[in-house]
Amino acid sequence: MNYKTDYHIHTTFSDGKAPAKEYIHSALAAGLDEIGFSEHLSLFNENQHWCMNPSNVKSYIEHINYLKDQFTDISIKVGLEIDYIPGGEQELESFLNDLDLDYRIGSVHYLGEKTVDLSPEFYHGKDFNIIFENYFKTVIAAASSKLFDIIGHCDLIRIFGHKPDFDPEHLYREMAKNFKKNDVVFELNTNGRNRPLADFYPDRKYLHIFAEEKVPVCVNSDAHLPARVGQYFDEAYDLLKSAGFTEKATFTKRERKMIPL
Repeated sequence: MNYKTDYHIHTTFSDGKAPAKEYIHSALAAGLDEIGFSEHLSLFNENQHWCMNPSNVKSYIEHINYLKDQFTDISIKVGLEIDYIPGGEQELESFLNDLDLDYRIGSVHYLGEKTVDLSPEFYHGKDFNIIFENYFKTVIAAASSKLFDIIGHCDLIRIFGHKPDFDPEHLYREMAKNFKKNDVVFELNTNGRNRPLADFYPDRKYLHIFAEEKVPVCVNSDAHLPARVGQYFDEAYDLLKSAGFTEKATFTKRERKMIPL
């Protein structure tokens, strides 16, 4: 039986809808072997309702570590999903170095001062081709920062179903090569199925590129509700296998281990 993990979970510490304990119960019911929590953190946009205040990070870590002792029939890991903002690398590194985490997910939610995923209004009156390319450049910069172990939803810019007027295969190839060069994992994020896009991140059409470039992968739900822990994982694993993947990444204290898919 394959070892099943889900490292991208949000609770009431950030914008999730339930306390961590409820997600653990859901993970057990879903047959997961390991669950990892990754609350939103942004050092540069602290007043956003969906982010955890930096002052609460250590209490969050303490709470998850407490739950590790309460649930001995499932492995529990603690991480963060951290907003990457170009120019903020040094401050971010200083903050993160004091934290005892199992992994760091780096994600791009912002282009400029606005988020790309909260409202389709962000896209009104803009050239999506330019936005799409800028998003990929920013994700590549996040991976190049070497601050992160996993890059989250690497083409989140697709969230509302917009498509560029060109074939973006070369951008996915550039991204995959960069991820491999900087030794970061990408996630197959199943939560896109619950958004207007109605499919996973990244675009399944280009998954084979990440396999060809030998970029390590993990499957995550990005659950904000307990019922979505491990959601669509059977399909996700089948998709990865058909794209050529045979292994997935697990993490402990930021040490990566590859195990059979």
